[in-house]
Amino acid sequence: MKKSKRYKGLSDNLEKDKVYDIEEAVDKIKGFHSSKFDETVELSINLGLDVKKLQQPVRNSVVLPHGAGKTVKILVFASGENAIKAKNLGADYVGEQDLTEKIKGGFLDFDAVIATPDMMKLVSPLGKILGPRGLMPNPKTGTVTNNLENIISEIKKGRIDFKMDKDGNLHIPVGKVSFDREKLVENIKAALDSVVAAKPPSAKSNYIRSSSLSLTMSPSIRFGTGKILQEAV
Repeated sequence: MKKSKRYKGLSDNLEKDKVYDIEEAVDKIKGFHSSKFDETVELSINLGLDVKKLQQPVRNSVVLPHGAGKTVKILVFASGENAIKAKNLGADYVGEQDLTEKIKGGFLDFDAVIATPDMMKLVSPLGKILGPRGLMPNPKTGTVTNNLENIISEIKKGRIDFKMDKDGNLHIPVGKVSFDREKLVENIKAALDSVVAAKPPSAKSNYIRSSSLSLTMSPSIRFGTGKILQEAV
């Protein structure tokens, strides 16, 4: 992929192969911002795992202390009293078969999907559409549940679900470039804590092999996690 002059210029401002402290990395990434829109700050982590031997991909969720900086649209599959409850809790879209037909027709204007257990027979056929987008309800992430209060509240507060890709990488949005340094650092630390909490029993000491920050339109900046992880223990 051909890189722009702006991208190359930003890369030239980085010391080659340097691993920054987290505060330095946040300051650097904020200094990269020159776009007209409020860019997302993304945390990327490479895990030191043998992905071929791993039975289940690393996955978890984190409620960012300062949110992700975006309004989240929530879609809920529910009926009867649960449907009324979901609407009262602020869900943007609530329904049953009508929603499955809309999604099959190309409707994807939502950021999170929740389903009550009795609705999964309707939701399961949507796996090929929702799955690749990370939107498929799953009991492991708490998005298949009758406890709608907790999950809707968490998502509105800034809950982010993440899942390891086939190469052993995680990509987690941790806020907007407009956030001040302290808020971004706290969000990043919360995300790292959740990654550590999802550590498989078979993982060795180099579980987090490397970590970096980037903006929507910027090169990445590597930062060290050793001190952060020691503080979390």
